[in-house]
Amino acid sequence: MAAAVSGEDFDNLQLLLKAPSKDAVKDVCVQSHRRASRRLIETTTETLNISPAEAAGLVQSLHVLSHHVLFYNLGSPEQILHLFPDSFHSSLKNLITKILLENSSTWRTEALRDQISLPQLKEVDWRVDMVTGSDSVSRMSIPTVLVQLKMEDPSPLAGGETVSMVTVELSRESLDPILERLGRIRDQLSAVAGTRDS
Repeated sequence: MAAAVSGEDFDNLQLLLKAPSKDAVKDVCVQSHRRASRRLIETTTETLNISPAEAAGLVQSLHVLSHHVLFYNLGSPEQILHLFPDSFHSSLKNLITKILLENSSTWRTEALRDQISLPQLKEVDWRVDMVTGSDSVSRMSIPTVLVQLKMEDPSPLAGGETVSMVTVELSRESLDPILERLGRIRDQLSAVAGTRDS
C-alpha cells in the first residue's frame, strides 16, 4: 500500500519554488519516483540551493506523492489537484500535477514489468515408459511416467533464463496421491468460482 501524503510532504514540495526552471522541477520529480540516491540529493541540493537534509526530504516527498498517484490510479488533473492543501502555491501545484500525469503511464508500465511474481506453468508433456530389470530368476517390467514441465519465470534472477524445463519420473504409487490432490484443487477452485458466479 502506498504511504499517505502528509502535510510535511506538501511543505517539502514548496521547496520546488526555488528551482531555476520548470525543467529543473520536472527532472527532480521524474528522478525521485524510483528511489532517493545520494547523487539525486546532491544534484537537488545544488540546483535548488537548499541543504542536503531539505533535498532528501523533498525527494522523499516527491517519491511518496508519485507512488500515491499510481497506487490510487489518479488519472485526472482534478483527482491530483484535490490532494493539495488550499494554501499550496497554485502554479507549482499545476506544474507538479502536469508532470505526474505525463509520467504516470510510463511509471505504471515499469511497475508492472518489475513486479515480482511466481514462475508460471506454460506447458506439460508426459509419456509412459517401461522400466525393465532382470536377475537370474525372473524378468520384470515396471511402468513409470515421465512428466516434463515447461516453466516461465517472468522475473529471473541476475539475467537468468526465463524458460526452464523440469522432468520428473513418477511410479504409479507416487502418481496416484498427486492426482488425488490435483482433483481436490480442481474441486475447490470450482466451488470458489461457483460462489463468485452466484
